[in-house]
Amino acid sequence: MINIKTLIIIFLFLSGRVQAQHFGEKNHPMNKATSNMELLSFWNNVDIEDTLLYNVMLKVFSAQKDASYAQLLSNNEYMQLIEKQNKKILGGPILGNISDKEISIWVRTAKPSKIQIEYTNNNKSFLSEPLNSLPETDLTAVFKISGLMPSTRYSYKIIIDDHLIVSDSNYFFETIPEKELRIAFGSCPHRWGLGNETLFNTIKSRKPTAMLLLGDIAVQDRNNHIGMHRADYLLRDFQTAWSNFACNVPIYASWDDHDYFGNDKAGIPEGYTYKDKENIWGVFKNSWVNPSYGFGQKDKGIFFKTSIGSCDIIMTDNRYFRTGQKGSFLGKKQMTWLKEQIQNCEGSFIILSCGSMWSDFVSKGKDSWGVNDPEGREEILKLIEEKNIAGVLLISGDRHGARGFTIQRDSGFEFYEFEAASLGARIGPPKSKPEWKTQLYGIDDTFAFGEFTFDTTKGKEKVVFRLIHENGDVKYSKTLTLRELTPDKN
Repeated sequence: MINIKTLIIIFLFLSGRVQAQHFGEKNHPMNKATSNMELLSFWNNVDIEDTLLYNVMLKVFSAQKDASYAQLLSNNEYMQLIEKQNKKILGGPILGNISDKEISIWVRTAKPSKIQIEYTNNNKSFLSEPLNSLPETDLTAVFKISGLMPSTRYSYKIIIDDHLIVSDSNYFFETIPEKELRIAFGSCPHRWGLGNETLFNTIKSRKPTAMLLLGDIAVQDRNNHIGMHRADYLLRDFQTAWSNFACNVPIYASWDDHDYFGNDKAGIPEGYTYKDKENIWGVFKNSWVNPSYGFGQKDKGIFFKTSIGSCDIIMTDNRYFRTGQKGSFLGKKQMTWLKEQIQNCEGSFIILSCGSMWSDFVSKGKDSWGVNDPEGREEILKLIEEKNIAGVLLISGDRHGARGFTIQRDSGFEFYEFEAASLGARIGPPKSKPEWKTQLYGIDDTFAFGEFTFDTTKGKEKVVFRLIHENGDVKYSKTLTLRELTPDKN
């Protein structure tokens, strides 16, 4: 006999059969779907078995603030269900850290397991060293696969406990191409945008080498409820649109306020402790596959520098080190690190990200550089100018919608800021204002993402930015030469 709880879950699953448009409207169904169970069913692409399993896990993780995977594994209902469903993987695979010869692969298993990755090209198969997923790492493991060939496609499989093979025709990756490089980016999908198959299929169809996510990605205002941080990341991984995307396109992620503690929160918010932010850092670290995480286990943070082909990537952490005092937006140690990294870049272009906006046009710099640390921002921009550092592209998020600006400098140079906080199609502050004289574009209430396409032909280096609607229409395009992105053009 089907019990009441199961009937409710089935009802939620079936009631999700609606098309998602105009999410900024207060009466839109998604704006009323606030619980994880409602959001799981909203896009109608999650099967009933996964819905039942997620409901059990949600009960465990929502029960107490420090709920862990060890508690999940001691729950009889969960263990019986994964046995009945023959469930081996809860999350992933997620790709990351792509180069011409390497890639990393993240996996979360349903229980502690020995895992290996088998990857194949031209009928030649290779097997990774085994790793163990443990409760201490939230049942995750991250594989670093090396010795790959440039511009080459590989298929891969996941081997659990030496015998069970988990595979999918969608499990493949391509190493960095020798010619054109394309990098997608955006922020603010929140929980609701991660199920949008139209959006993620469009991004994937453009064959980006990687995607940069700038915060407000999966966790929604959970403060120090670590159990719900874990539950929200599981919700991400149960969304078919997300899982089908992340197993193909390498992901690089930073956080912003909502997936840190909550709206506009940073550092150690009032009423919370240093241990709380350490715990949030630990869950974030176990949920992504970044090249590194700030200063590591000792001083933490989630910033990093890496390279994707001929493009240097620097993703900053504008939350963890803030104290609320002027000049503490990134913290002194991260600021020192950032200045060193900017000067040590070797690629033709530099993508420099911040979870919130670089400019002060929108909301007068609220919760960003303009309010917290205009002097620190000036140090960074002035350093780029004085050292004649070429090819810097500023990207940002936080303010729902998508807007681009040029930032005019006394030197006559102008920086370009591209914001695409539109992965969740929410309405935020005004998309444009007459006094924003240097605005490039502005949209809201629309699913869209940003994209850079780089041509690094020597002497002809250029980048094309595109803001692309979920249906593939290009809403705005801007071509910039390396010369235009060089402070001293003479």
